Amino acid sequence: MKKFVAAAATGILVGTLVTTQVAGPLLAQENESKANVYQQLDLFGDIFERIRVQYVEEVDEADLIEAAINGMLTSLDPHSSYLSPDDAEDMRVQTRGEFGGLGIEVTQEEGFVKVVSPIDDTPADAAGIEAGDFITHVDNESVLGLTLDQAVEMMRGPVGSEIVITVVREGEPEPFDVTIIRDTIKLTAVRSRTVGDSVVLRVTTFNDQTTPNLEAGFAKQVEELGGMENVNGIVLDLRNNPGGLLTQAIRVSDSFLEKGEIVSTRGRNPQDGERYNAEPGDLAEGKPIVVLINGGSASASEIVAGALQDHRRAIVVGTKSFGKGSVQTVMPLRGDGAMRLTTARYYTPSGRSIQALGVSPDIVVEQPRRKPAEEEEEDTGRRFNGEADLRGSLNNDSLTDDERRQIEEDRAKAEEAAKLREEDYQLAYALDILKGLSALGPKE
Repeated sequence: MKKFVAAAATGILVGTLVTTQVAGPLLAQENESKANVYQQLDLFGDIFERIRVQYVEEVDEADLIEAAINGMLTSLDPHSSYLSPDDAEDMRVQTRGEFGGLGIEVTQEEGFVKVVSPIDDTPADAAGIEAGDFITHVDNESVLGLTLDQAVEMMRGPVGSEIVITVVREGEPEPFDVTIIRDTIKLTAVRSRTVGDSVVLRVTTFNDQTTPNLEAGFAKQVEELGGMENVNGIVLDLRNNPGGLLTQAIRVSDSFLEKGEIVSTRGRNPQDGERYNAEPGDLAEGKPIVVLINGGSASASEIVAGALQDHRRAIVVGTKSFGKGSVQTVMPLRGDGAMRLTTARYYTPSGRSIQALGVSPDIVVEQPRRKPAEEEEEDTGRRFNGEADLRGSLNNDSLTDDERRQIEEDRAKAEEAAKLREEDYQLAYALDILKGLSALGPKE
């Protein structure tokens, strides 16, 4: 019995020694870390006071604090930032779908402002601004060294006022100036139309209007075609769509999926991860879908494209997307300001992260640049399209007048589709895929 007591006492002693030898240094390290933080905060206070008292010009103390906060956030990644009360209100207005400005979504890269995408039917779009353009100067003032918010602030101004931005574009030998007139930007989240027997849904942004616009627009086009039985497929055009609300990306994906995971988010702590799954109901009733993407398709656009691609619900066509695979949470702060903080990464249903990689299309299709009018060749020569154009050719006696009319109508549709290739080659390619899939389907 004494041996057991001695053994127990020895165990307690050894346990105490181990706890002291391991926990002691850890506690000391933690205390040292806290001390360093407090020293850094004291240093910040010293610098703040010296600037306030000794800087060559009088400074606004509130501006100093705001700049320090924003610097702390922007040092983390390109998407975290401080939103002043005015900026926070602007963001809320953008989410509702109407705001003032040029009509471009931007990020920051290598110190310059990079265009993620121009927004359809806005001053920037009309002026020819393209995804991937770098803005180096605003009204001849360099943006190098400015934060993204500061650069954006330079581009703001009254509706109707003029702004000159200097653009560096890949493939262009020299920077060039673009003059833009500021205007009120009213976003139509989804534009719908029919081309032949296909429904084209052009999604320009993901805001509160997106899913209602998409559902209403699709229903209208189906009605005009005379019912789903006359629809051969859908083109979901996400090109130059900079993203927006995660909730809307999930709802749009769910519109075309019957089941399965849409997207998952993973934060710093494993317990903070979330998975979002589709609910039964396919808006397109199983009809083929082609998703169009390009380098201006980012964030929420990539969630939709990745989900439909992983579930083999759609063929993705175009060029590699932007590659923004992080989630920002907007946190209200005292004084009506807010903080935009990156809190998670998102992953497609197969578990792949899009961050910095983007979504790779199933079929890579570049959009050719249109030639200037003076370079377009004129074709004035007479063409012979076949036997029918030859003098004295025999008539086709195997067709009725109705059959002949049907052939001529089909040929006219094909020629119309060929014209579209000159205007929008990627869209024409997507429509050709749907037409091909429809031709392979069972005949009734």
